[in-house]
Amino acid sequence: MSITVSKISKTYGTQKALDAVSFQLHKGEIVGFLGPNGAGKSTMMKILTTFLTPTQGTAAVNGYSTDSEEQDVRKSVGYLPEHNPLYLDMYVREYLQFNADIYKVSKNRIQEVIDLTGLATESHKKIGQLSKGYRQRVGLATALLHDPEVLILDEPTTGLDPNQLLEIRSLIKSIGAAKTILMSTHIMQEVEAICDRVIIIDKGKIVADKKMNELRDGQQQTVIVEFDYRVEEEALKRLENVASVKNTQDFTYEITFSTNMDMRARVFDFAHDNQLKILQLNQKNASLEGLFTDLTQG
Repeated sequence: MSITVSKISKTYGTQKALDAVSFQLHKGEIVGFLGPNGAGKSTMMKILTTFLTPTQGTAAVNGYSTDSEEQDVRKSVGYLPEHNPLYLDMYVREYLQFNADIYKVSKNRIQEVIDLTGLATESHKKIGQLSKGYRQRVGLATALLHDPEVLILDEPTTGLDPNQLLEIRSLIKSIGAAKTILMSTHIMQEVEAICDRVIIIDKGKIVADKKMNELRDGQQQTVIVEFDYRVEEEALKRLENVASVKNTQDFTYEITFSTNMDMRARVFDFAHDNQLKILQLNQKNASLEGLFTDLTQG
């Protein structure tokens, strides 16, 4: 197991942030860690990175105890906190060299992570000159410097524009092929696009732990599409497996299909056959959003 959490509780005074939380993560898994604000996500991540000590229970990363083998845990983990701490007056390569010295890794590794995270064209700039997307890349490069087996990412795509979001999403997905990733996010589409599994926490307790393919089986899906021209809803309703069509704004439509098969190709074909341009095309996992709402508000 890459991560093992057993009956972890954390109390701040009279407030219980975590209540007997248990789960396991295997190598090669990308797991979405979901929950409302204050549910205990960041507290759990800080325990796994040894920044906090649990009140009760045990946790291990790559077999090392977070309580008694902190240095070994830190060598095994790459951590990107929600508020990415960077020295804005330092140059990208200078900042990575600074962290490489701390980790005692070779200078060759600096170029490797620059190439891996797509920072080559920006490595000569000061961090303060970079966009939010490139600053996130610097944070990821720093987390990867010591080639950890586990990555813990706290809201890695918050505040990114759509292009930056796609870039960071692709980067995380490629990195996850060889590592274990636990990723906290509020964005359901990110979980759908990146993760193999989802853990939902509410009020300090695990309320769901499911693989994404289990959520998709037998479930509906919603495709959000924006055309360059208004379309009659009746025409969209004639698409195969359509359950409902809703015109949400201007030329944007939410089409719900009663199948778990990816229907975006059919929507694309519809646009082509009707000489329409698609300005955006996204898939929303209605079952995940419904599950999250039911478990955290119901």
